[in-house]
Amino acid sequence: MMTFETVKIYVSERTDRDRLIAQLVEFGYSHSRRVAEEGDFARLGENVIIYPITFEYPIRVEFFDDLVERIRSVDPSTYEVIADHQSVIVLPMKGRIRRRRISRKKALLGEELPIDNFVDIESGDYVVHIDHGIGRYVGLELIEGKDGSSLDHLVIEYADGDKLYVPFSDLDKIQKYIGLERRVPALYKLGSKQWKRVKERSKRGIAKVAFEILELQAKRSSAAGVRFSPDTDWQRELEQKFPYKETPDQKRATREVKNDMESSRAMDRLLCGDVGYGKTEVALRSAFKAVMDNRQAAILVPTTILAEQHLITFRERMKDFPVAIECLSRFKTKTEQARIKEQLANGSLDIIIGTHMLLSSTVQFKNLGLVIIDEEQRFGVRHKERLKALRFIVDVLTLTATPIPRTLYLALMGGRDISLINTPPLERLPVETHVLEYDEAVIKEAILREKRRGGQTFFVHNRILGIEKLAQRLHTLVPEVTIEVAHGQMPERALEMTMLRFIKGEIDVLVSTTIVESGIDIPNANTLIVNRADTFGLADLYQLRGRVGRFIKNAYAYFLVPRRFILAQDAQRRLSAIRKYHDLGAGFKVAMEDLQIRGAGNLLGVEQHGYIQAVGFDLYCRLIKNAIDALGASGIGHHTKRT
Repeated sequence: MMTFETVKIYVSERTDRDRLIAQLVEFGYSHSRRVAEEGDFARLGENVIIYPITFEYPIRVEFFDDLVERIRSVDPSTYEVIADHQSVIVLPMKGRIRRRRISRKKALLGEELPIDNFVDIESGDYVVHIDHGIGRYVGLELIEGKDGSSLDHLVIEYADGDKLYVPFSDLDKIQKYIGLERRVPALYKLGSKQWKRVKERSKRGIAKVAFEILELQAKRSSAAGVRFSPDTDWQRELEQKFPYKETPDQKRATREVKNDMESSRAMDRLLCGDVGYGKTEVALRSAFKAVMDNRQAAILVPTTILAEQHLITFRERMKDFPVAIECLSRFKTKTEQARIKEQLANGSLDIIIGTHMLLSSTVQFKNLGLVIIDEEQRFGVRHKERLKALRFIVDVLTLTATPIPRTLYLALMGGRDISLINTPPLERLPVETHVLEYDEAVIKEAILREKRRGGQTFFVHNRILGIEKLAQRLHTLVPEVTIEVAHGQMPERALEMTMLRFIKGEIDVLVSTTIVESGIDIPNANTLIVNRADTFGLADLYQLRGRVGRFIKNAYAYFLVPRRFILAQDAQRRLSAIRKYHDLGAGFKVAMEDLQIRGAGNLLGVEQHGYIQAVGFDLYCRLIKNAIDALGASGIGHHTKRT
């Protein structure tokens, strides 16, 4: 029920969502991908989330058809439920000042810096002011100007409690402080010359790194790759048959990859996008483009199950075209593996999808033109060395949701090209995330709730030892559901059949190791339970959560830790981050957080680590970008290319 002056929504009454959204727009509310401040709203599948000015927290209105089932306050950071309500009254926004969350949205420097798109500044964060150094952002404050008007200013606290008030017009002078070590940075003293000295010393010190990156760029530019032909009619026909609506980012990423393929230099592009955002489709189109030019394409994936799933996807999308596609993994018999290798060598096979087996010296190609690497961070050191060598021979496209530190760094610095897919698929929902102590009552309720709505559950336990016993315990807890086990030491055919039955919906709960971490796409599985979540890396937790919420249903992720167990500090930070970064498109933020939690190791050497710690990773990247531009303008980059 709605009136002209307010919007009133009641539980168990019918409300037209389209009319509701139109009324919100009329009231001055802004459609947003993430509801983070007063005046935001979002439509997520069947639900509408609103941040009314009359509530302390956003309100999630949950619908069944047009019937309002529930109205709940939710935490804007985690979407965890805070309270239930019987009704909500929404007042107009017009004429009111909105609370604002500061985002890095300004461009400062003309498989714009990408970091600008992903790093948000929130109260309590350490920040770097380009003129005054490292301080702590403490919030916003209204300050009255000379003309009597009031404007929001950012308040940054420095050493000795001094405060700097920064108007929004100077937002481009502030970056979030990101250090690659685990220690907290020291605050600078306002008005001292120390910051100027540190910044100048860092500028001089990173000139060497800038020169090395220019050399890398020159080497890549001079490496002769495969120059593919423009799109064929069949290419356009394949793309028109894509069963989903392309997002703008998908279109742009596809165009950037094709431009690389049609150029004379070897492609080395990183395609960074969240789980389920459509990276596979971009890869599929590029592989098809290679085949249209009589070249072979190899897709390298980290797990056997993902290889099999990609095989199904590629064959289904290309079934109307004369493209020979196979999969090389341990699911194949020795005889089948030998046949596939022979077909690769004689050129009768166009596209090969496989695990690290593809990197074996026994695999030879007739006319390889493109290598696609899915989640490079999942491969070992020896495999990465082989991949590094490939980059100067054929075109390489790397897909990732959470790039590894060196890949991320090189992409930020221009040492590798990068394409970003930030737009979520239509009606994609964020996953409701909970970090809890192990509680069988919670586990039982989560599994049965998913069962009641006809869905399935992943239960991840990353130790093969004891996994069968855990499955038996779950069977005793919820005897009415079908439970089976999957892990990497099972016989190949048994594992394959178990996964096939789960995909078909014949199994309610799959108790597995992290073999399901990458790429498994089962829209009907929308509850994830991870046991001993404190033992997983942040990127692993993020990838696991990406197995659910890949359709229009509400999805739930439960990360369980032992009861009455004191967690290590790093484990606490990882679990806090996975709960915090629950929103759609958070993969890049997770990568940055992981970089800070783990430290950068030997990413750039001791000297460069010192500079990063002194000025922060964000400003460090910008200073290098400036140095690269200056060196290139002076002709050093051109000289390097000629030599």
